[in-house]
Formats: sequence, structure tokens, C-alpha cells
Amino acid sequence: MSNQDAQRQEAAAVFTRLAGIVYGTESYEEMCTALCIAAPLLVPGCDRASLMLRRGTSIRTIAAGDDMARRIDAAERELGEGPCIDVLQHDAAELDADLAVRTRWPALTKWILDNTPVRGAAGFRLLVEGADVAALNIFSDTRGALTEESLDSGVVLAAFASVALSARAHREQAATLRLGLDSNREIGKAIGLLMALHETSEEQAFTLLKEASQRMNLRLSEVAKQVVETLKRTADESES
Repeated sequence: MSNQDAQRQEAAAVFTRLAGIVYGTESYEEMCTALCIAAPLLVPGCDRASLMLRRGTSIRTIAAGDDMARRIDAAERELGEGPCIDVLQHDAAELDADLAVRTRWPALTKWILDNTPVRGAAGFRLLVEGADVAALNIFSDTRGALTEESLDSGVVLAAFASVALSARAHREQAATLRLGLDSNREIGKAIGLLMALHETSEEQAFTLLKEASQRMNLRLSEVAKQVVETLKRTADESES
């Protein structure tokens, strides 16, 4: 087996493990961290990576492979320049294989050269739904280690990360929707039972629930669930 074939097999194995994480039980933060940790295994020349998210005017790091990557992200935000900032504002990928030569980001480059071993950087925009914009940030400790092959591999990883973020967002939205529907069903059942028991209107039954919720310092859905269970248990005991 050639070295190139072995690299392809290793990359395929890494993507398979990542797919398991995307659709597994890990949290959103754990999934994003796994993507950053996988970057050095998938992108030639990469030593560390991070994920940035822009929501409105706010930009934050949602995950990083190590503290160094997180610190560089913080410097980018503070200085207002860098490959990741550019990618969040424009669609094209950014790559600078040697930050010490004709850098486009003088303030950030000086900070990086003075405070870190990083010598090359790249940024890739992620396609996410809604108003959010994300970026995959790649850093290399070796001058010239980030090449066209790195750029191609980074684009592939960014595309995978885009799918992963969207898939997790859809899953969490579906879970939230299901939870909301379940809660509304419980509230509807409780209101119906209270209306029948006390011969009150729907508005009066809802007011009883709301007052109980405030008095017990519990969510309305929790109070409704307790009401349904108590009245059902009372009915069962009356029949026995």
C-alpha cells in the first residue's frame, strides 16, 4: 500500500469517527471540539485548530483544539484582523503559509510571532443556517507547511463541519420542538381536567395552573404534569 493510500484510509477512518460523534450523544461543544482535534489529522501542516462563530455583531470561539488556538482567536477579535475575521466577513478561504513574509495582518502577526510558535494560518468559512456565520481556523507551527494540499483538505473539512453543525442544529431544534409539544399536551390535559372537576372556564383553569406554578416555584408544564398524575391516581383509586 502506498503512503498516499494509507493517508486516504486514515482520513476516511477519522471522518467515520467524526460522523459517529455528530450523530451520537455528545454535546454541541464536544462535537465542535472533536472537529478541532481532528484537524491536524486531516489537514497537512496543521498543528492546531479552532472554530469561531459570528452571531449578529458578536464573535466568539465555540471550540479549540488547545489553549494556543483559543488565545490566537482572542487576539484576532481584540485586534480586529486576521484570516478568521476576514473569512467571517467574506466567502473566500484565506491562507498565509508564512506570517513573517508580507503579512496581510501586521498587528496580529506581530502578536503571534511574539507570543506563540505559530508561523502559518488559514481560515475557511462554514455554511450554517440562519443569521450565524462560522469559520474553521487552521494554524501551523512551521513556515511553509500549509500548502495548496492543505487548502484542499481544509475545504473538505470545512464542508464536513458545515454539515455537522447544521445536522446538530436540526436535531436540537427537533428535540426542543418535541419537548414543547409534550409540555403543551400536559398543560392541555390539566386544563381540561380542572375544567371538568371544578366546572370552570378554560381561562379560570389556566389561572389556577399559573397560580400553582408561581406558588410552587415550578414550571407550568411540571405543575400540569403533577395535576394530571394526581387526578388520574385519584380516579383509579375511586374505581378500585
